[in-house]
Amino acid sequence: MSEETQTAPRLQPILVTRDELPVYCPGPKAPLWSMHPRVFIELEKSGTAACPYCSATYQLQDIS
Repeated sequence: MSEETQTAPRLQPILVTRDELPVYCPGPKAPLWSMHPRVFIELEKSGTAACPYCSATYQLQDIS
């Protein structure tokens, strides 16, 4: 097998606006199979953060 087929595909970040803060994972529309303990994601400092459980990446769209 090639190295490319062994790695997991990278997912696009979930874009959020300041109006949607605070952000938590899993979100309210997440399917039941993807549930894990709720974690609040800190986006104000760096603009991007990942969930420690599922590695979903969140990105703040309008950094000022």
